[in-house]
Amino acid sequence: MYEEHWKLTERPFENRTENQFYYPAETHQAALLKLHYAIENRRSAALLCGPGGMGKSLVINSLRRQLGEQFRPICHIVFPAMSSDQLIRYIVEQVDPGQSEGIRETSSDLARFERFLQGSLDAQRHPVIVVDEAHLLEQHDLLEPLRLMLNLAATEAVGEAAWTLVLVGQPTLLSHVERYHALDERLAVKCMLNRLLPEETTAYIQHRVRCAGANAEEIFDEPALERIHTLTQGIPRRINRLCDLALMVGYAEDRTILSAETIDSVHGDLAAPTIV
Repeated sequence: MYEEHWKLTERPFENRTENQFYYPAETHQAALLKLHYAIENRRSAALLCGPGGMGKSLVINSLRRQLGEQFRPICHIVFPAMSSDQLIRYIVEQVDPGQSEGIRETSSDLARFERFLQGSLDAQRHPVIVVDEAHLLEQHDLLEPLRLMLNLAATEAVGEAAWTLVLVGQPTLLSHVERYHALDERLAVKCMLNRLLPEETTAYIQHRVRCAGANAEEIFDEPALERIHTLTQGIPRRINRLCDLALMVGYAEDRTILSAETIDSVHGDLAAPTIV
């Protein structure tokens, strides 16, 4: 809607995961490097955490694209709020899809998973299982079952385990895992995504706008960029939301550049209304 007004080829601040819109902030690049290390060296487990909106899913999607074919399959679990039996069955069905065997015991699921791991070892493949929203695992007593699953086929593996577990979640995940010492000791790396610095917020906005075919300096003045960082606290999802609405408002008001005052006004529209 506003693309033509700002001379954009597309909307730059959609919460998308396409590789071209990935901005290599230091915190994301460091996390990617550590996750590559853990998986490519066939370590048992890794942890990625950060506040909501920091780009954890973007990091995982980038990791998926960058890993070689020997690190397959990559199973991504996005709803781990289930029982241990259900989680084990879900994992098995994801990594080794096949016809349903009807009602079966957890022991048969584990045996099927172990056969799958043995087949992967024979094919020189190293599966990766990513559990998103992993801060929910503790309340469902799932951390210990996942740790025990790391023992399957481990004696035949080249590295520490026959597969790598990647736990992804909110910062509370760190304290949850630390309470399970046996699992904590299996973590090869712990990655925390930190909020963007002021200069990184500006670079992030410039990168996004450039990918959409325009120049950020011709859309946002310098005080506006500084104000965006202050109001969003350097969290990419908040930056996207504020900038997208600012572009819409600027278009509606036929502005040629967005100022700090415009950003403040737009941010006020985003804030929740006060209930009297």
